[in-house]
Amino acid sequence: MTNGHQSRIFGKRAQQHVIILASGDNLRHMTIRPWMTALAFCFVGVITIGYLLATSYLVLRDDLIGATMARQARMQYDYEDRIAALRAQVDRVTSRQLLDQQVVEDKVDKLIEQQQALSSRHGKLDALLDRAENSGLMDKDTPATASAPAPRNDHAALTGGLKVIETALASGSPADVTPENTTLAYVPAPETVADRADRVFSKVTLSLKHIEQDQLSRVQHLTEGASETADNIQSIVKHVGVTVPAGTAVSMDDDGGVGGPFVAPQSADQFERSMADLDTALTRLEAARGTVESLPFRNPAPGKLITSPFGNRKDPFFGKLALHTGTDFHFSPGEKVRATAPGKIVSAGWAGGYGNMVEIDHGEGITTRYGHMAEILVRVGDAVKTGDTVGLAGSTGRSTGTHLHYEVRENGNPIDPMYFVNAGIKLASYIK
Repeated sequence: MTNGHQSRIFGKRAQQHVIILASGDNLRHMTIRPWMTALAFCFVGVITIGYLLATSYLVLRDDLIGATMARQARMQYDYEDRIAALRAQVDRVTSRQLLDQQVVEDKVDKLIEQQQALSSRHGKLDALLDRAENSGLMDKDTPATASAPAPRNDHAALTGGLKVIETALASGSPADVTPENTTLAYVPAPETVADRADRVFSKVTLSLKHIEQDQLSRVQHLTEGASETADNIQSIVKHVGVTVPAGTAVSMDDDGGVGGPFVAPQSADQFERSMADLDTALTRLEAARGTVESLPFRNPAPGKLITSPFGNRKDPFFGKLALHTGTDFHFSPGEKVRATAPGKIVSAGWAGGYGNMVEIDHGEGITTRYGHMAEILVRVGDAVKTGDTVGLAGSTGRSTGTHLHYEVRENGNPIDPMYFVNAGIKLASYIK
């Protein structure tokens, strides 16, 4: 039960509430203060709010859990999409580098094939250059600095280029690209292995093209020189009446038989055709030089005085007109008489008006005679070379004094030796 006490409110005492608890003879009472009332209301409010919150949580729990799971699912999907994009980018980079590497390897194979072709050319070109040098073309037409074959430079250029390409391949291996070092951020595309290889390949190819053009130019220059030299030799010799063979090739007009089934020609590049042309020109030049060097175009008495030329003259013994079939050169007694061309001794001994005479067969129907010698130093059947001594000058036979009677005959008919001597002066730069 409660009983109110008075307390002052605006000058009056307000009555306070008292709670009395009775149990038998025991009585207890408790005065209710205002702050206790406020505390009770607060406690009840807190309990009510907690209850309402708990009830709301229980009601909304499934929605909250669903939203959280959905958010986590979206995050997982985003992460998986990112990983898939990264993998796709890695695959693209890897595929590109594998493709670039394959392209580079193909180009290296082409360079190796080109190197092998140049090496093969090197051997053929060496043989032709040796022939050209033996024919005197290298000394006349080619500077000394260019006498060495160019393929050595080819090999150095190829080797250097291949090393650079191999370095580019080693520095750009597809294994260097991994998901850890790949991002989706946009960056400028760096120079790839294929780009570096293309640059190096272009430089090496351009260098080899220049070398190949230089080789072609040199081969064509030598071909023109060989043809021009052969033409000059033929033109000079033609005035003497000697025919220079064209070479080893058989003409369609020749009597020799030719034939065989028709087969399409083998494919040949410009360099092969140029070397074939050079080979033909050198063969023709060698044939012309061989013919010239085998015939008596050299002077039998360099610097000697001609005492009697070829042709009609007053005979020194009979005093009437007679044909002088040779040319007389002033010699001192016992001076060596030398062969003007290589050949075979067909006569060596006394020959009437010639006195002691030696005759040499040089082929092509050409022979030479050396008369009035004091002594003969060769025998029939001997092979002699240009400049070999065949005897000693004297005055035997129909002779008025020491001299050399020198004759040149074609198929037995005497020819003015000075035709050959003068032609030999013009041919001096073409024969050894």
